[in-house]
Amino acid sequence: MSNENRSNYPSTLTLDNFSSTTKLAANEVSIPVGSKESLNEKDELYNPYEHREVDHPNSSAGALIHLLKSSLGSGILAMPNAFKNAGLIFGLVGTIVVGFLCTYCVHILVTASHVICKRSKTPVLGFSETCGAVFKYGPKKLRKFATTAKYTVDIALVVTYFMGNCVYVVFIAESLLKVFEHWFEGHGINLRLYMVIIMGFLLISAQVRELKHLVPFSFLANLCLIVAFGITLYYMFIQINPPSSVPGFSSFSTLPLFFSTVIFAMEGIGVVMPVENTMKKPQQFLGCPGVLNIAMAIVVLLYTVIGFFGYLRYGAKTEASITLNLPVEEIPAQIVNVLIPIAVFLTYNLQMYVPLDIIWKNLLSHKINGTVNRNIAQVLMRCIFVCGTIAIAVAVPNLEPIISLVGSICFSTLGLLVPAIVDTVLYWEEGLGCLKWRLIQNIFLAAFSIFALVSGTVTSIESLINSFNKE
Repeated sequence: MSNENRSNYPSTLTLDNFSSTTKLAANEVSIPVGSKESLNEKDELYNPYEHREVDHPNSSAGALIHLLKSSLGSGILAMPNAFKNAGLIFGLVGTIVVGFLCTYCVHILVTASHVICKRSKTPVLGFSETCGAVFKYGPKKLRKFATTAKYTVDIALVVTYFMGNCVYVVFIAESLLKVFEHWFEGHGINLRLYMVIIMGFLLISAQVRELKHLVPFSFLANLCLIVAFGITLYYMFIQINPPSSVPGFSSFSTLPLFFSTVIFAMEGIGVVMPVENTMKKPQQFLGCPGVLNIAMAIVVLLYTVIGFFGYLRYGAKTEASITLNLPVEEIPAQIVNVLIPIAVFLTYNLQMYVPLDIIWKNLLSHKINGTVNRNIAQVLMRCIFVCGTIAIAVAVPNLEPIISLVGSICFSTLGLLVPAIVDTVLYWEEGLGCLKWRLIQNIFLAAFSIFALVSGTVTSIESLINSFNKE
């Protein structure tokens, strides 16, 4: 490949500094402008793998570690509460089904990216670029929506990570409140005031801009999570109640909360493109067993075990986060309720990287000139983002419905609906398979996504309204 072509198609994202929340933005490239009508059979001979230039490619084992690290976050602590909203047996089956659907949708997205890279002769495409390119090289009537599709996904990513950080703020505040209420009984500081106090520290840490400078944050966060998970598992298995102590099925009214919470905890579709795009042998990402299948099998197994035995242990008293069920008067439980908020605090900045990168590249970078002005703009943008998440968290300081709301609106759309649309548009002119099986499958995925979106949103909003009335 010539130097000119390499500059047009940069694909030098490295995952040496990759963390559990560095999910998308760094691998984006521009969709090449070319004649869409010139596509022919020779385009199928183009192999994007042969044209990728990655400075530090990851092995299959490294890619597996990145996928696991991105999925095994604080969302796993909400799984027992998800089981409470579904029942023990339905939660067990439902978690496995949702895990399968999430994995399958990732397969759809990665496969679509491979196909569209061949058509557009592009070595690598990110999430939003794949969506835009599918429309650009799809049916003629839909090509005018290419830019809209790309920016719609970008907006969805910004909203998703913004709301995810709102969950982080509430999670940090609730955990610290539980500990400090035990240590300093009657101190008079309420949950919202904790959030305001946290804001000062977040405003400072948010000024770290480079991913390589965030590596220590990720390392310490993972260390805290490992220790906290170990202690939490000890409390879960110290007493195992009989399955008959909890219902096998909860109620239809709480099922939307279950699906939304599981989707929130498990969905990580944004991470797959950076990981796959920087693999030394990307052919090993999909397939059987494949890096993706192995990673998701481990994730589903761990999430199912935590949800199943956590609900079995605490039953109807299961909190929005299992750590809130731990006996705060005991030292190990206090350690958990300190380590978890520290880990989430250290992860906040990494979670913030993706939406701010999208905002900066699409709205600000080309409008602001001069080093001083750009630095000032970066500081202000980051401060506004932090203050926005604090404002939402202060307005809605209830963890369970926020998790459900984010899962139903954001992750169900990005993780289920978008891949279904992309797959349909990509294969529309090819007949969608025998008996239009692709169309049938994508209608099912879209219907499930819309069900999670609508029912989860309604149920979450009702829960939020009830929490306000109680106050």
